[in-house]
Amino acid sequence: MGMRVFSAVARHGSFSEAAKKLSISKAMASKHVLNLENSLGVRLFNRTTRKLNLTEVGHAYFDKVDSILTDIDETESAISQLNSEPKGKLKIMAQPSFGAFHLSRAVSLYLNKYPDVTTEIELSNRLPDLVEDGIDLAFYVGELGDSMFIARKIASARRVVCASPQYLKEHGIPKNPGDLEQHNCLIYSPRSSVQAWEFIDKEKRKLNCKVSGDIQCNDGDALRIAAIQGCGITQLPTYIVGLDIQSGRLNALLEDYEPERLPVFAIYSHRKYLSAKIQTFIDFMYELYQPEAYWNKWT
Repeated sequence: MGMRVFSAVARHGSFSEAAKKLSISKAMASKHVLNLENSLGVRLFNRTTRKLNLTEVGHAYFDKVDSILTDIDETESAISQLNSEPKGKLKIMAQPSFGAFHLSRAVSLYLNKYPDVTTEIELSNRLPDLVEDGIDLAFYVGELGDSMFIARKIASARRVVCASPQYLKEHGIPKNPGDLEQHNCLIYSPRSSVQAWEFIDKEKRKLNCKVSGDIQCNDGDALRIAAIQGCGITQLPTYIVGLDIQSGRLNALLEDYEPERLPVFAIYSHRKYLSAKIQTFIDFMYELYQPEAYWNKWT
C-alpha cells in the first residue's frame, strides 16, 4: 500500500488529492509515505507549506515503483480476466451411466458455447476426493449423506419399473407391486443381496416388495440391456432407462406406485471464487435439466 500511496502523491503533487483518489484520509496518506521513507532510510519528498516536490532519490524511486505497479496491475487484470472468462481444462467425474447417456451430450453442447474450454471426463461409481484426485467438478446421483462436499441439486431421476413390450406380451402386465411375485425380476444390487423393491402406495406409505428372478447384477446398464432383450422386469432410475421408454424399447409400469426420486447433484470443493469454467458449467447443467429433466418425460 505504501508504494501506491507514494505513487499517487508523486503524480498529484498533493497528499490531499492522493488521499481522495485512494479513498483514504490525508493523515493516513501522510503516514504511509512517512513509514515508507523510514523503511528505505531516505527522504522521498521535499515538503514546504506551499509545495511538495520529489527529491532526486524520490524521482529515481518513482520510476522504479511506477514500473512495478504497472506490472502488478497488468498481472491482476490478467488473473481476473482468466477467472471471469471460461477457459482452460475442466476435469469432471460422474457415474458411468449418467456420464455416458447425459454428461457427454451436455459437454458437447457446452463446448459449442464456450470453445476456449476443454474437458477431461472420468467415469466412476465412487465419490471422488476432489482435491486429491484433481477433479474440478463431479456429478452424483443419489443422497450424499453427511458429505463435506459443496453440492447443488441440478435435477432428479424417477425410479421406474419397466419391461420390454415383448416380455409383457408373453407374461402379462403387473397391475400392482404384489403382482411382481409372478414375474421374473432383474434385480439391481450394488451393495447387498437384499431382493426387494421400494414403492409408495396410494396412501403415500412406503413399502418394500420382495422380488426374485434369474439375473441379479451390480450394474444398471447390464440390466437395462437384459430388459430390452425381453429377459424380465427391472426397476431402474430414469437417467438409465428414460430414453428407452421414450423410444418404446421399454414400457413403464406401476407408475402410480413410484418411490421417491433420486437427486442429481453437482459437487465441488469451494463455494467462493469458483473459476468461470466451473461456475458456467454448473449453471449450464442446471438450466439444461430445468424445470424437468428430459429423461423423466414420456407422456
